[in-house]
Amino acid sequence: MIDPALNNELRSGIPASYEKLYALTSSRLKKYCNIFLKDAVLVEDMVQNSYVRLWERRERIHTEKSVESLLFTITRNQCLNYLRDQKLTAAGYSMDEFSWSELQHLYQIDFTGEEDKSIEEQLFEALHEAIGQLPARQNQVLVMCKIKGKKQKEVAEELGISIKAVEKNLDKAKHNLRETLIRRFPELSLFICFLLK
Repeated sequence: MIDPALNNELRSGIPASYEKLYALTSSRLKKYCNIFLKDAVLVEDMVQNSYVRLWERRERIHTEKSVESLLFTITRNQCLNYLRDQKLTAAGYSMDEFSWSELQHLYQIDFTGEEDKSIEEQLFEALHEAIGQLPARQNQVLVMCKIKGKKQKEVAEELGISIKAVEKNLDKAKHNLRETLIRRFPELSLFICFLLK
């Protein structure tokens, strides 16, 4: 937890306080950023930019709240925005495909403390729970292919089934996960479809 006195200095825009904050948080922030992005150079850029954005938003810093929460939220939103833009560009979509409420819910600054968990924590927990509720074979194939990163041919050989059966179970698993998550997070339906494409 950052000292409230440091929060005051950060809010006042004292340069040395930002150097101290960087020393205290940059390592964890890079690891957090790595959850979303695997490119080391891009991670470094995102983290640096997060401190710049925090400086620009320093009037939002309050002594009674965690400045780390704001910093991590800024980083998360940058990463999600980057991934969103990459997915949309690759799929040939434009931002017009998204409703304002969906974007607002996904990329809101949740430094207010109104929610106990961030949106990605809620999605991760819901996804983990939904995977556990899949039929046994779908669960097995999904975990082996998507979590353990095995090739479909390798999975087929290990399970003694055809590649076609692996593909069928994988498709069904993703379909079931989409259905489950969209029921729980209807405002994020398009984003969920992209994640589980």
